[in-house]
Amino acid sequence: MVIMAPSDENECRQMLYTGFMHHGPAAVRYPRGGGSGGAIQTNMQAIPIGEAEIKRLSTLASAKDEKIAILSFGSMLTPSLKAGEALNATVVNMRFVKPLDQKMLEKLAIDHTLIVTVEENAIMGGAGAAVLEALQALKKPIRSLSLGLPDLFIEHGVHETMLAECGLDAEGIVKSITKALAD
Repeated sequence: MVIMAPSDENECRQMLYTGFMHHGPAAVRYPRGGGSGGAIQTNMQAIPIGEAEIKRLSTLASAKDEKIAILSFGSMLTPSLKAGEALNATVVNMRFVKPLDQKMLEKLAIDHTLIVTVEENAIMGGAGAAVLEALQALKKPIRSLSLGLPDLFIEHGVHETMLAECGLDAEGIVKSITKALAD
């Protein structure tokens, strides 16, 4: 089973095409509401299955500094990029919940001191949990933080307000990471 999580409208289109072209079961997981306003490609192109993409590289000069990697799943890419700018963190658009990009995870675990997963989904049993399982299987002990929706009923409302209340806007992501680094 392939499970994809698009970061914007264009990636959603390309993932629907990828799922259509895939010889097996595939799902595209996307949130309600509008997208981030990404430019739409007119041509359809299958995305390499299980391949994440680095969207921002950390530019730390000192080896003693914390090196943070933010792994964004789906619509959380835009706030993750803003948080990455504020924290000088590497930001990765994971794109696939299943299969995860094992090579990317291994590289990030070697080069970084903290791995943060961000998803608009339940934390327990979500993509962040899958990342932790993969890192454990790779025998890569690393500090980690999983950010997502709490396991409780969330009132209906304006999408951006609901995400902010759950700490899934750029400011909330920065605050959670800063707190984790201080602990």
